[in-house]
Amino acid sequence: MLAATEGIVLHFIKYGESSVIATVFTREFGRQSYMVNASRSRKSKNKAGLLQPLFLLDMEVYQKQSRDIQRVKEFKSLHAYQNIPFDIKKATQAIFLSEMLYKTIHEQESNPELYDFIKGSLLYFDLMEEGWQNFHLYFLFRLTEYFGFMPDTRKTAFESWFDLRKGAVVANEPSHPLFANKEATGHLLTLSGLKVNELGQFHISRSMRDTLLSVLVDYYQLHFENLGEIKSLNVLKEVFH
Repeated sequence: MLAATEGIVLHFIKYGESSVIATVFTREFGRQSYMVNASRSRKSKNKAGLLQPLFLLDMEVYQKQSRDIQRVKEFKSLHAYQNIPFDIKKATQAIFLSEMLYKTIHEQESNPELYDFIKGSLLYFDLMEEGWQNFHLYFLFRLTEYFGFMPDTRKTAFESWFDLRKGAVVANEPSHPLFANKEATGHLLTLSGLKVNELGQFHISRSMRDTLLSVLVDYYQLHFENLGEIKSLNVLKEVFH
């Protein structure tokens, strides 16, 4: 079946001498793998350049439910980012988020609400001038809502800790090690109440950014047993130091 769909590039690997296999989160079919010709012609090289982390594609594909790797008839850029590919920090954030999405989105079925959230967030992130340094924290927090494990951040006492196992803010320090300290919990509560256009009001130190990032990744690892090591995590932390 020949079909049209939008897609967000999550990952790609070389296949043979003249092809790549791209993993794309599509609006119509969910997560899919596509064989893409990447021959040495100038046109093909330009096409292959579109398969970068979180690039947005407009695609015509031959979709067959029984096939693990689908075929692409044609693809082109859906929207050309203005800043992400040219800003080392934003590009590194995109690489990190693409790895997180690659390891957490597995369903091969349409999820337009999730797709539209990711696409809209990326388009806004690309043009952000203030608060973009903490966009990846905001994005990971909001993404939990679509996965069904958004933290309960209702504060129940003057002192509070975010308990990762319970997925909630608690009034007593947990007896296990999977929790955020009081300072980190306070910043997480602030972040939970912000909209993306309010991130310029969210001021934290570099060390606190690292702490919150570790808390969120640990929280995801509790919900995705096979998440494994996030290879881009240390690179992201280094870029912001």
